[in-house]
Amino acid sequence: MASPADELPVALRGLIPTPSGVGVFLGHAEKVIAIFVDHSVAAAITMTLQKVEKPRPLTHDLIGNILAGLGAKVRKVVINDLKDDTFYARIHLLQENELGKNFIEIDARPSDSIAIALQLQAPVYVVRKVWDAATDMSEVFDQAQAPDDDTEGEGEGEGPEAGA
Repeated sequence: MASPADELPVALRGLIPTPSGVGVFLGHAEKVIAIFVDHSVAAAITMTLQKVEKPRPLTHDLIGNILAGLGAKVRKVVINDLKDDTFYARIHLLQENELGKNFIEIDARPSDSIAIALQLQAPVYVVRKVWDAATDMSEVFDQAQAPDDDTEGEGEGEGPEAGA
């Protein structure tokens, strides 16, 4: 088990759709890693980021409501392993009541863990060995974020107004 000193804080840099799902890009200025998730979890993350009001609780909302009802708070999410190109995560909870404090760790998919952390405003960390082993996706992320040349007016003579 990694110590907290081996945990690197990361921020959600962005979400990028792919043909088979969505890339969730985490990192900072020096490195970005990608965790690929299904469209439903990406939609939940997007709704949280955009503060979309939902008429009824969705799955991640329900989990947050259950935790609140049990007096538990998400302290942090830690992406703690990488095996065969699959990331693993743990949700760290703190439950406080009249009997004292109880620390709980739950194994969870990184996608769900990230969605819950964002919803409940908990920090996300990556263990150093996972960070070092994961491919740096900074260039892919930067290219995906760059404006398309055609939309910047450099593709003159193209588009619906060409030849008009």
